[in-house]
Amino acid sequence: MDLIRTQSLTKHYDGVVGLSDLTVTIPTGTIALVGPNGAGKSTFIRLLLGLLDPTAGGAQVLGEDIALRGVALRERVGYMPEHDCLIPAMTGIGFVAYMARLSGLPKSQAFGRAHDVLQFVGLREERYRRIAEYSVGMRQRVKLAQAIVHDPPLALLDEPTAGLDPTGRAEMLGLLKALSGTKERSLVLSTHLLPDVEGLCDFLVVLNGGRLLAAAPTREILSVDSGELVIRVKGDLSRFVAALEHRGVVTHPARHEVRIERPSGGERVLFEAAAEAECQIRYLGPATRSIEELFLQMVPASSGGVA
Repeated sequence: MDLIRTQSLTKHYDGVVGLSDLTVTIPTGTIALVGPNGAGKSTFIRLLLGLLDPTAGGAQVLGEDIALRGVALRERVGYMPEHDCLIPAMTGIGFVAYMARLSGLPKSQAFGRAHDVLQFVGLREERYRRIAEYSVGMRQRVKLAQAIVHDPPLALLDEPTAGLDPTGRAEMLGLLKALSGTKERSLVLSTHLLPDVEGLCDFLVVLNGGRLLAAAPTREILSVDSGELVIRVKGDLSRFVAALEHRGVVTHPARHEVRIERPSGGERVLFEAAAEAECQIRYLGPATRSIEELFLQMVPASSGGVA
């Protein structure tokens, strides 16, 4: 069964295009929904949850029709909205347990699950504090906790690293990485921060202006048929590059690696250069585009739309 399937899914807001004629099939796994602000990512998520009615078209999520089975679907899906959905006067444990009961868990299980997920997200010591006293990072963590408290097979996470400092972003991405390792749960991560995606998501959906630009496995969509190689070394990269160029190899150095055109002398030339530069080749493989390069190629510098 596909995770998500849409057919000409469309949403207009008083003449403004939120999502336009979107037809896509998304498999289970960890999915990146990427695009600039206003690309239609949040609109897409709200349509999938049945929180918005489509102007045209339809969709199925986990095999459920969003127009006919919205309530049943929301019991099986976790949702972490971009903006705060919190009740400031409640404690963390009280709020997450309350959300667990709204998702269908009996009271006898709701508090136990709330304790478990708050410990998982790193709020064990703060669970009895009022949410009004939480920092931005703690609020993001409690939003994640309420999204997964009922152990849903799908969690829709809208900008989960929004407002976080670099340390907080790294910690949140670590939590998402841990969640993504569970085969029983799929994640859809909506973001405009491209570094959040690389190394985490195995399928990309790229939106811009409410329209679909691409949808494919990450490895497939980032592959390039340039014939170039990427090399990472342990040692002085600049010395290695100089040794390559001395042998006539065309190089394109970056911060931590060098991209080269395949040398006529084969891989032997590369290892000779590494020996001369007193370096060890730690990675040698075909060149791929970064998600940022792909994004810049696909998405115009200025783009309009809604969230």
